[in-house]
Amino acid sequence: MALHFDKGDAFAFDKPAGTPCPNLAPDSFGCRIHADLMNKGFGGCVKFDCRGAGQRVTQEVFAGITWRDAPDQMRQMIDAFRMMRRLHETLEAIALLQRYPLSPPQSQQLDAFLAELTAPESGWTVSSLTALDASDVFDRFKAALPAFRSAVSRA
Repeated sequence: MALHFDKGDAFAFDKPAGTPCPNLAPDSFGCRIHADLMNKGFGGCVKFDCRGAGQRVTQEVFAGITWRDAPDQMRQMIDAFRMMRRLHETLEAIALLQRYPLSPPQSQQLDAFLAELTAPESGWTVSSLTALDASDVFDRFKAALPAFRSAVSRA
């Protein structure tokens, strides 16, 4: 629902962000054509992975309330999903880097990023995600990535 897609090789039609996919079952959050996505022109759906961000936003940030339950909160939910997905992608990249033979300073740098990206004790909220998104941690992480090239290439 939150994401847009454009008609092309990966999707059979255009769908704007913030609108439910016509293939979304009206009585659940299941896809009515899930078993036949590739044949129906939706390879993009097969390849997409929200990395658990959607479920986490629904369960943790909005306490189980969905956009169907609270359509007036849909914009906040979409924004929270975008921020949570960015967080999850960064955490996934850190976990991947930790598998390589890192120097002690590189390990310490990743640990420092993890400390900044760890959920607050009270859990993620729209405001804590917004504060994280407004911080420079993602930019700093991206800028730090070239320093890990040697560890990755040694493996």
